[in-house]
Amino acid sequence: MGYTYLSSMDKSDIITLPHKALHKVSRRVVVFNDDTSKIIENMKSATLNWETSRDHEVGVALAAVQINELHRIVIIREDSNDKNNKNFNVYINPEIVKYEGEIEEDFEGCLSIKDVYGKVPRYTKVRVKALNEHGQKIRLKAEGFLARVFQHEIDHTKGKVFVDHIEDKPEAFYKLSKAGNIEEMNDAEKKQIFSILW
Repeated sequence: MGYTYLSSMDKSDIITLPHKALHKVSRRVVVFNDDTSKIIENMKSATLNWETSRDHEVGVALAAVQINELHRIVIIREDSNDKNNKNFNVYINPEIVKYEGEIEEDFEGCLSIKDVYGKVPRYTKVRVKALNEHGQKIRLKAEGFLARVFQHEIDHTKGKVFVDHIEDKPEAFYKLSKAGNIEEMNDAEKKQIFSILW
């Protein structure tokens, strides 16, 4: 008989900086059991609940550490361009085995850092290996936005968040306006954000 779990996690269960767990390294998953399934369902539930409160953002992906579970589990939206598609692909113990293409800067946000965006340098192509929720091996090539998402989420499993890549570049920090636009921060806003992040 299959295992079913009714998740009650919501956006309030997503931890945010300066929570210390976000800078801790997650553990590899070695046993696939009901607890693993519960974590995955909680991640999906929290992500979808988070996006209901965000008019201009989509819950694209989440790492288990973001619900304070230090396991190397990542979920990524099946179609980040379709908010009505609420399906996620699951990647357990994901690793980037090869970086390819060019390094490009582009905007990134994070469910664990409210209303802050940054221009982060990332490779345009990556090769990834992982396991799915059934323990089966996955190998794939990702490019463009998906490659960026993998790099961002796998960073989370290593205790790194996107702002760590640009902490010495104040000019790379931006904010999300109430109208949903990414805008430059003034010096006072940057000072306030930096006092929270580090």
